[in-house]
Amino acid sequence: MNRPGRDDTPDRLYTLTGGRSKPDSDSFDLVTLVVSECAPTQGMQSEHVAILDMCRAPTAVVEIAAELRIPVGIATILLSDLLHAGKITVRHPNVGLDPDAPWNSVPDSTTLEKVLVGLRNL
Repeated sequence: MNRPGRDDTPDRLYTLTGGRSKPDSDSFDLVTLVVSECAPTQGMQSEHVAILDMCRAPTAVVEIAAELRIPVGIATILLSDLLHAGKITVRHPNVGLDPDAPWNSVPDSTTLEKVLVGLRNL
């Protein structure tokens, strides 16, 4: 079975990133939301065009990688390029939340473990 992105030749991924293995920015994690700040321009790399089209509405990094069928690490390198060019903005979903509001707080690890156990028991 051939899985797009996972079974791509390393040459293709090397070409997409210009040989880089890490993004130039620490701004990205799996749930970072990305929003396009401009339309694609002529001559842009096809993956950059796809990202700008996809991110007209806030889109998570993991969704971008899945849609492009590339590893998340490769997607973050491409996103870093667009961020440095000023073509996208990024924000984390928890930015601006009131830390004193209990419904906005991040649950502790024991609560998450209990939820996981409950889901496995279903």
